[in-house]
Amino acid sequence: MASERTFVAIKPDGVQRGLVGEILARFERKGFKLIALKQLTPSRELAEKHYGVHRDRPFFSGLVDFITSGPVVVMVWEGDGVIASARRLIGATKPLEAEPGTIRGDLAVNIGRNVIHGSDGPDTALFEIDLWFESAELNVWIPSDQRWRVE
Repeated sequence: MASERTFVAIKPDGVQRGLVGEILARFERKGFKLIALKQLTPSRELAEKHYGVHRDRPFFSGLVDFITSGPVVVMVWEGDGVIASARRLIGATKPLEAEPGTIRGDLAVNIGRNVIHGSDGPDTALFEIDLWFESAELNVWIPSDQRWRVE
């Protein structure tokens, strides 16, 4: 499987509940490479662009209000099959449907406070990475254990 990148955001409820380290650790233990990370409180404009596909849905305003209500931690992860794998790590959107062992299954409270967002496909990942990060913020590096790998 080819190496790819995905966007992941820990939402305000995850940040305020002190879950950032727990979530980062799950991605690191899986073996993915962190290439960008920052904390910010999103502007309304940024949030509306991020959730633009839901603009005509009745919950759009509430989504934007929530994601702008406090700091989020946004990241870019890289690795073989990282988009699909991240989706499995994250779990179903509705926490009650998320499997135990997934981030949402273990940590999320309800659909409106489901702790984390992850890109759902390659096009979305590219859009979200470009929306939240400048290219200079993406760190290209090689983990030392990859130098030991025998091909």
